[in-house]
Amino acid sequence: MEFWIVASIAAALFQTVRFMLQKHLAQVSLSAAGATFARFVYSAPLAVAILGVVLWGFAPEVTWPGLRFWGFGAVGGVAQITATVCTVMLFGRRNFAVGMTFIKSEVLLTALIGLVVLGEGISSAGTIAIAVGVAGVLVLSGPVEGGVGWRKIVTPSAALGLSAGALFGVSAVCYRGATLTVASDLPMLRALVTLAAVTSMQMIGLWIWLRFREPGEVGRVLGAWRSAGFVGLTSMAGSFSWFVAFTLQNAAYVKTVGQIELVFGIIATLLFFRERISGREYLGIALLAVSILGLVVLG
Repeated sequence: MEFWIVASIAAALFQTVRFMLQKHLAQVSLSAAGATFARFVYSAPLAVAILGVVLWGFAPEVTWPGLRFWGFGAVGGVAQITATVCTVMLFGRRNFAVGMTFIKSEVLLTALIGLVVLGEGISSAGTIAIAVGVAGVLVLSGPVEGGVGWRKIVTPSAALGLSAGALFGVSAVCYRGATLTVASDLPMLRALVTLAAVTSMQMIGLWIWLRFREPGEVGRVLGAWRSAGFVGLTSMAGSFSWFVAFTLQNAAYVKTVGQIELVFGIIATLLFFRERISGREYLGIALLAVSILGLVVLG
């Protein structure tokens, strides 16, 4: 088995555990932005420290990244923060597995954005896959009581999930672009440099946001270090695994293997959160999973 596949599976597993912890924090003590900040404040210092030890102890050949690296990192970092906030808010509305399936629409949305912005064509098989994905999203969304017209289809849960999926797609492409600009022959070093830089920018940016928009939330995050600290550790492990995979393979293939996260999400829903998954939701999950795999493999 190729190493990028192993890294992708590991990233999906760590990400599932992190989402579980963030769902718990958002329900118990922290806001969506606070639960997101916990991810960075406990991972960025550790990532920087590890990078410092590697550079000091092993002195590998690597040059200081240029503006292109920081541009990719900044755009990807902002997209990931926003996507994570949407994700935590979504988990407060729907059960864990369904929420994660909404987020997996990122592959579909990336294809559509590429068609509109870059003019990249979609094959017949890809068009069918997108249609199946839309059907899956509509099944998962379900009707809104008292709604009329489009309000029965376009729900807040669908909007949050689709927004998170699109933004996660943007961040994946940007992170791959950032890792490829790091001048080093060592994939793990390129991943570590990107991880340390991006998480540091995210930590500083979100700290400033919380200081002005949610006074006191930073203190609550620091006070919840026993739980929030694990969010940071799993976040660092997951992000590092994603970045390693991105340095070795196209982001679309990496995200395809990452769809195993759907299976992890169902296991988490049934075993940890004791949440019930309805037959309709199982159908929606199956349709969207088939669509995503079909789009990348056949499209």
